[in-house]
Amino acid sequence: MAGETDLSILLKSLKPSLNEGSYVFLTLKDIQQISRSAILFEFKEREGITIILEKEKADALKLKYEFVASWITLNVHSALDAVGLTAAVSTALTKQNISCNVVAAYYHDHIFVATKDTQKAMEVLGEFSGK
Repeated sequence: MAGETDLSILLKSLKPSLNEGSYVFLTLKDIQQISRSAILFEFKEREGITIILEKEKADALKLKYEFVASWITLNVHSALDAVGLTAAVSTALTKQNISCNVVAAYYHDHIFVATKDTQKAMEVLGEFSGK
């Protein structure tokens, strides 16, 4: 099933949902010590491997991190070649002084915001569909 590309439909259909827990971004040179099942996201950069995982798992492994986030899933099936969704969401959050980190997966976009901004971010994202 192909994802949606029409920006107006995407925005009206965001259906943001808050995933339980707190999540952290960190970077390592080697991730062999971490169970693959614990890793939510992984991206290889020249400087190291960036991963996102649950804060409690990072704490248990005594891993250092700087950013603790809430994870919001946009439950609309957006196409990977859809134009404007990330820009519209990040612009709306920027107007409320909320930083966001976006991860696009095959079916959905995922927004990570500082835990202190969680409720406001959910309100802002809900406004797209009139909620």
